Amino acid sequence: MTMIDQTANIANAGVNAGFMGLNPMFLILSVITMGLGLITQWWIKRTFNRFSHVPTASGLTGAQVAQRVLQAKGIAAPVGATGTSKDSVGITPIKGVLTDNYKPRKGVVSLSEPVYGVNSISSTAVAAHEAGHAGQTAQRYFWGELRTRLVPAVNFGSQAAGVLIMMGFFTAITGLLWLGIIFFALSVLFQLVTLPVEFNASARALNTLTANGLLTPEEVPGARKVLQAAALTYLASAMISVLYLLFYITMARRR
Repeated sequence: MTMIDQTANIANAGVNAGFMGLNPMFLILSVITMGLGLITQWWIKRTFNRFSHVPTASGLTGAQVAQRVLQAKGIAAPVGATGTSKDSVGITPIKGVLTDNYKPRKGVVSLSEPVYGVNSISSTAVAAHEAGHAGQTAQRYFWGELRTRLVPAVNFGSQAAGVLIMMGFFTAITGLLWLGIIFFALSVLFQLVTLPVEFNASARALNTLTANGLLTPEEVPGARKVLQAAALTYLASAMISVLYLLFYITMARRR
């Protein structure tokens, strides 16, 4: 979910430039991407809520599922302990809804309130997905490693991109505009690299859940729908980024 937030921050800077510059093409693009973002957010929340009321036969909470998955990979820290590395991953609760994440540098899987202490198909799917990311780190999954290496550059570039692009539009200094586009392209690359990372984590989650009997055959379709809805969110985020990048390049070439 943080990926959508990051894209929104950059896009908002661009939207301000578009409205202030009264660019019809940008206004249309803004409406399309805003609608796409709202639809995907609505879909993931709807799907998550639907299956959050369906308990699993295992009776395990999200935290317990994540612990089982990490144990199956041989990377679980003792229950209640904080993880220290990719080989010792801990589990901790985090406030909010759909705020679940995995921090490879800290060795911690953070699970949101409707996941951590709740038994449901949704909590099981989400917990296994985040634990799947820990498995990627432990096995040095290529796309995951690349994504982690891109983080410092993207953190800097995402902040600078919007400012430089606006300055380039308003001052008509093409060099600033292209520099902003380059920084923005780093964020787009990050979004694209994120896709195989998320898809793979979901595949790992389903494989582990079924192989270890944490889901019955009847429960698997529901878990798959939850993970597919989450994947759609990341796909929409990448599409939004690409559309903005193409627009910026088109405008820069016209100057």
